[in-house]
Amino acid sequence: MSVARERFGFMKDGREAFLFTIRNSRGTAVSITNFGAVLVSLLVKKGDGSFQDVVLGYDSLEEYFQNYPMFGATVGRNANRISNALFVLDDKVYHLAKNRGCHNIHSDKENGFHKVLWDYEITGNNSLKLSYRSTDGEQGFPGTIDVAVTYHLTEGDGVIISYHAVSDKRTLLNMTNHSYFNLKGHGAGSIMDTEFMILADAYTPVDKDIIPTGEICRVQGTPMDFNSPQRLDRVIKAEYGQLKLAGGFDHNFVIGNPHSGVRKMAEAVNRTAGVRMEVYSDLPGMQFYTGNSLKDVSGKEGAVYSKWSGFCMEPQYFPNSINTKGFEVPILNKGEEYKSTTIYQFSSFGESFEEDYI
Repeated sequence: MSVARERFGFMKDGREAFLFTIRNSRGTAVSITNFGAVLVSLLVKKGDGSFQDVVLGYDSLEEYFQNYPMFGATVGRNANRISNALFVLDDKVYHLAKNRGCHNIHSDKENGFHKVLWDYEITGNNSLKLSYRSTDGEQGFPGTIDVAVTYHLTEGDGVIISYHAVSDKRTLLNMTNHSYFNLKGHGAGSIMDTEFMILADAYTPVDKDIIPTGEICRVQGTPMDFNSPQRLDRVIKAEYGQLKLAGGFDHNFVIGNPHSGVRKMAEAVNRTAGVRMEVYSDLPGMQFYTGNSLKDVSGKEGAVYSKWSGFCMEPQYFPNSINTKGFEVPILNKGEEYKSTTIYQFSSFGESFEEDYI
């Protein structure tokens, strides 16, 4: 195992940003930049023994200065939507950026956690800790918080992302990673032949602005049911109102046993590539997004990312939970520790996989 550091470029104020690559003895490698605590690339082994980068992204730091799809982003302070770009906490109204119509998405797409330079510490030979102090009022949120995100690569090809934070004031905090995956390779085009399994009996329906309605609906008997593996091209164009509203999947799934610690949430498999990805987390929900809004984005190595060429699986608290009765709200009290873990576990397979999977 090893962690290598190289120059990735310079910030507009002249500060240097770095790219860190953690590599294990099996050849799996994950690269992260301390600009935005962004996951830039992830080399995993395919069924034929070759390695492929399975996350969408850019070649240069300058391209990440824009990054409207939020490739690889560490999202904070709050992931996903907040209706009307405001919330009330302790009888005070907090106003956020209106960056999705009259609503807010991902806190601040121009000045969020993914657009600042983080401090770094290489911790051992297989992990990188990134730290940032977000001051009171930043992005519109209360409290100065000290945040840390640690990326850890295991010998067993698991990428563990650990979050930690402490605030000096009661605040809202709901972080996630916004990587887009394509198990055939970041530039391989459509994800339609990828199979998905999501261990959820319910999901939160959305309105026309992709804001949860407040309902929690059963998935049984609908195209939202991924409790058995579903190939994407067989469900995404179903005559179902929720899929038409979002142009595909862009929904939060209610994962069982939310306070039981880290447990398996989902799985994605591509048989052509011979790659399986499993998702584990201790959070109550997972946003499943199929890249519906991607529009010919120029990415790494000359790749062009179009609609449905990458998917996100983002463990998090439910969208708009701060404004929705009945949803668990991610409030961080003064002096409390915020801790959360997400694991993306990879494995490759050959011809014997069929009977193992089914």
